[in-house]
Amino acid sequence: MVHCRNISFRYSSRTPRVLDEFSHEFKAGIHLIKGYSGCGKSTLLRIIGGYLKPESGVIDVAGFKKNSTQFQKEALGFVFQQLNLLPLASVERNLQLAASLAGISTEKRNQNAKRFLKLLGLEDFTQRLPKTMSGGQQQRATIARALIKEPRVLLLDEPTSGLDDLNTGIIIKVLRDFIAEGDRVAIICTHDSRLDTLADDILDFNRFLPLEGHLEALV
Repeated sequence: MVHCRNISFRYSSRTPRVLDEFSHEFKAGIHLIKGYSGCGKSTLLRIIGGYLKPESGVIDVAGFKKNSTQFQKEALGFVFQQLNLLPLASVERNLQLAASLAGISTEKRNQNAKRFLKLLGLEDFTQRLPKTMSGGQQQRATIARALIKEPRVLLLDEPTSGLDDLNTGIIIKVLRDFIAEGDRVAIICTHDSRLDTLADDILDFNRFLPLEGHLEALV
């Protein structure tokens, strides 16, 4: 599904590489990426999603030879830590716009919006603006927006950060059922051990970088 081969990346020529010749194959299923803050988890997600360009290496993504605009529109669902809901659009409108950009028909957009908002407990919030919702409700709305076009590749950056056990359980069930429906892959960056039971594979990024000095005394 997602094959990373010898990926290297740095944010500037004056800084060390965040990723150095990283290779890994993410097969269909759910993969967790764990590791200390700053170890490259979020950077890798953005490279796979095509939002950052690697210094070197190749990524083959879900049949797309390059992580192109077409891939982003048609096959990618991305949940950023910052959420990035459109502030002046209702929850439903946020979902509809994402599906429209993917070329999904009006009938299918309506059907999927209703489905995922209900699954994530947001059916009573369809006309609400993001600023009138709690942080947890916005997180679930962002996940619904990523799911509405039924992407083959789902990338999530700390999707359960700050959520209580009940809402985390809802997200776990929705993600597990969604990935099980077809030939799909989810890659999740997380510090949340509650997601461990969800994973088909756990990739520990701590083994790719030396432990930062201020953390050495704690291990």
